[in-house]
Amino acid sequence: MNTVTADPVADDVPLIEFCDVTKTYGQGEAAFQALRGVDLRIDVGDFVAVMGPSGSGKSTAMNILGCLDSPSSGAYRFRGVHVERLSRNQRALLRRHYLGFVFQGFNLLARTSALENVELPLLYRGEARAVRHAKAREALAAVGLDRWEKHTPAELSGGQQQRVAIARAIVTHPTLLLADEPTGNLDSQRSHEIMELLVDLNRKRGITVLMVTHEPDMAQYAQRVVHFVDGRVATDRRNEERH
Repeated sequence: MNTVTADPVADDVPLIEFCDVTKTYGQGEAAFQALRGVDLRIDVGDFVAVMGPSGSGKSTAMNILGCLDSPSSGAYRFRGVHVERLSRNQRALLRRHYLGFVFQGFNLLARTSALENVELPLLYRGEARAVRHAKAREALAAVGLDRWEKHTPAELSGGQQQRVAIARAIVTHPTLLLADEPTGNLDSQRSHEIMELLVDLNRKRGITVLMVTHEPDMAQYAQRVVHFVDGRVATDRRNEERH
């Protein structure tokens, strides 16, 4: 991919940046402005929690950051590159090579082993079977599931399923991990275990993490907490209580 450099980002260039980003759905009287001029900077190595009530714009912002949607106006830069100017194919390549995704519902293939689920992004890249197996095993070991590679999702707990989903997200060594309510379907103990894992990936592997959550105690694991209200960033503060 020649649109985004794989070299380390310069200290003065943010990893991702929104400049006056807006997003409007519909037209005329039916138009709804989901984002109303959002400015946001996230540097390499950040762990940012995004919070806000339903309809505040946080999910829309996440979709744009994940190249699943485009802004109506404003600039979205990734490593200094204007993502809003990229073609659909170029955005797909950016997703494939630089982004990892974790969802509330795990999104695992039900009849497929943990190893095969983790291999999926590598399969889409066209990597050889032996390479896929080796990288998937490494990713499962990184999330503490090296002995569970042959188990299907039905044979795993909710916390283990989310670990498989995280392994799948990191198997490509992404620069940015986007986590959408990653603890939403888990009990309190498993939620804290997953958050400790995300913190560990952030600190030890240097993966930048952006997480949407409605749970304040989960947001405390992040370095920063950004609150969206009515399509705008209402507050953006450093987290003094990070674990």
